[in-house]
Amino acid sequence: MSTTPEPGWPLAIALVLLVLIAVGAATLAGLPIRRDITIASARSVVQLLLVSLAITAVLSHLAWSAAFALLMFGVAAWTSSRRIGAPGDIVWVAVAIAAGVVPVLALLLASGVIPLTGAALVPTAGIVIGGAMTANTLAGRRAFDELRGQVGGYEAALALGMSLSDATLEVVRPSAPEALTPVLDQTRTVGLVTLPGAYVGVLLGGGSPVEAGAAQVMVLVGLVAAETLVVLVLTRLVATRRVLSPGLRHTLPV
Repeated sequence: MSTTPEPGWPLAIALVLLVLIAVGAATLAGLPIRRDITIASARSVVQLLLVSLAITAVLSHLAWSAAFALLMFGVAAWTSSRRIGAPGDIVWVAVAIAAGVVPVLALLLASGVIPLTGAALVPTAGIVIGGAMTANTLAGRRAFDELRGQVGGYEAALALGMSLSDATLEVVRPSAPEALTPVLDQTRTVGLVTLPGAYVGVLLGGGSPVEAGAAQVMVLVGLVAAETLVVLVLTRLVATRRVLSPGLRHTLPV
């Protein structure tokens, strides 16, 4: 008997019911995200279907796998830049995400922890890029919120003779660690609260529990490193005005 979900009517019905539960909960809570839930769920089905159809060809050639990883990176930069409200700064957002992704993947590949094959590169890159994107979005949104809410503190720092970048850092730095809360909580509680995807994936693929644990530790510690680098770089990019929402760019005192 298969241990993984099989395509078919039972899965389709379960997915529809899960979406209805999420939409119903959002409605009861008064959250204006019912449309977002529905669209995100539908997109995930379509996107994963297309990826599943193409993944065999992609994984069989390293060059195609690398191209697919670059595509994931581009989508992550585009998505994060829009989510933080700075689509015009997508290049610098990409720099921040790359600052976390590139060193981690390079270390894992160079050390031989993951082999240089498409089957290893694509899933590992996807996990690291996804985590870096999330950290970038959380850090950017929190930094912009702080700058909007603490204009007085920012002006006071300028009045004390601080440079623009130092004054900005004084405002945004205290909230920056919040972007790392999800990955740190997941790392602290792995095995006690959840068994994340890498662990389950290795088990379902026939690996031993020890191999699954090694793979999951690699992923989690890699994510901590990648996301911390992203937050470090993005905070500096915000401070130097390279990543900033249009509204803040025009209203912040200079």
